[in-house]
Amino acid sequence: MRNVELGKVGRKIRQLRKERGMNLQEVSDKSDITAGLLSRIENFRTLPSLPVLHNISMALNVPLAELVDLVGNNGESNYILVRKGQGEKEEREDSQGLLYENILSTGLAETNLQVSVVSIPPGVYRKPLSNDSMELIFVAHGSVDYGIGDNVLQLQQGDILFFDGSIPHSLNNTTSTEAVLFKVYLLRRR
Repeated sequence: MRNVELGKVGRKIRQLRKERGMNLQEVSDKSDITAGLLSRIENFRTLPSLPVLHNISMALNVPLAELVDLVGNNGESNYILVRKGQGEKEEREDSQGLLYENILSTGLAETNLQVSVVSIPPGVYRKPLSNDSMELIFVAHGSVDYGIGDNVLQLQQGDILFFDGSIPHSLNNTTSTEAVLFKVYLLRRR
């Protein structure tokens, strides 16, 4: 099975969850996994084990085969076009007030690529977190303080930052205007 194919599982889980009007917490409660793990699976930040997939299928009341039915389907085009405003908006469990618009998520070779536009309202602070990715950030609008380990970097419009996401990182918008980041995640495979 090609790595790019596995991203379809997370997208299918999200689609089924939303069709059923369920939020992350409801599915996680019914599947006995954390909402954070479910979010990472949906965003292809981690690969679920077969028992976890089984639990999710039971929570969504669908056969396990339905979660993986698109894997191996090669009927897709060789390009992806996302029109302005058509990205899927998401407030992640760990977002603490940030709004993510996921505009692209696909697999590439030994990594998985995810591209998001992140809106950071004035006064929002997100506590440090880490993930299993390399991150590239472009400040499209405004400014934000970005903590990486013990360092705090003051990022301004037009700045680009690239770093190892496994280092705890935080952000803080201390200004009175919204900041907008263009984020590219290169997620590592295990």
